Amino acid sequence: MKHYLSIKDIDSLTDWVSEARNLKSNPTEFKALGKNKTIGLLFFNNSLRTRLSTQKAAMNLGLDVIVMNFGSEGWALEYSDGTVMDQGTSEHIKEAAQVVSQYCDIIAIRAFAGLQDREEDESEKVLNGFKKYASVPIVNMESSVGHPLQALADAITLAEQNIKKRPKVVLSWAPHPKALPHAVANSFIEMMQLQNAEFVITHPEGYELDPRITQKTTIEYDQKKACADADFIYVKNWSSYKDYGKASNQDPDWTMTKEKVGDAKFMHCLPVRRNMVVEDAVLDSDQSLVIEQANNRTYSAQIVLKKILENN
Repeated sequence: MKHYLSIKDIDSLTDWVSEARNLKSNPTEFKALGKNKTIGLLFFNNSLRTRLSTQKAAMNLGLDVIVMNFGSEGWALEYSDGTVMDQGTSEHIKEAAQVVSQYCDIIAIRAFAGLQDREEDESEKVLNGFKKYASVPIVNMESSVGHPLQALADAITLAEQNIKKRPKVVLSWAPHPKALPHAVANSFIEMMQLQNAEFVITHPEGYELDPRITQKTTIEYDQKKACADADFIYVKNWSSYKDYGKASNQDPDWTMTKEKVGDAKFMHCLPVRRNMVVEDAVLDSDQSLVIEQANNRTYSAQIVLKKILENN
């Protein structure tokens, strides 16, 4: 594996999860792997867990870390070929990616969807631009359509918490005051499709995700019915895919409550809007796994970087 761009880059999810869990017992065991090597973390959007966990994972492996926030520190990049650059962009991805490759042995990138043009978002111009022109491995720290580091951390969390041979796992939409991307939901679905589980997606009608991703998964429009007898309930907001980037539904009836959760474990990637996405009674209960999920972000990033260092 040269790059980690999608959950589909994992050759064996079970093996990776097992190895990541072993890393937790001795995080610095492979510190020599990254000696005298550098990872560049390039942020085109804000971050808390992703930045800190990926930086910690890199440090655990002995890597030196350079962080750059393109929103405030870097030149505005151009991604189109043949463009006359007489407007707002100052540097082309062709030069930028090659230059950064000279400074870094691995480049990790975080660049959200704009939610204005679906075709443009699905082209993953930032991630794929660096992949095309960089000469070093690329890691996806969340892109327009995927968040494979979060999905891998979620797989680790499920493995640690699950006590059933085939658990019931529910991904539920929830209201949010603004339109959000589909990345977390997309990667969670792709990860769950690799699991031995009863997996159900629930959301209001009109909030169907990309059918190319959800085609193998049960969709239930009745949230309470979907959540009945669940072992794990993962809650996340996303905007409309069909009416791209729109967030017309803020129905408070979809807020996750203690009653809906029942005996299930609660999951969310964070940050979370309290008492809109989920009520305090759930988030502050012993059933909430959100802090464990955040902790596992370090080990999902660390197993990815370990694989890249070993294979490159």
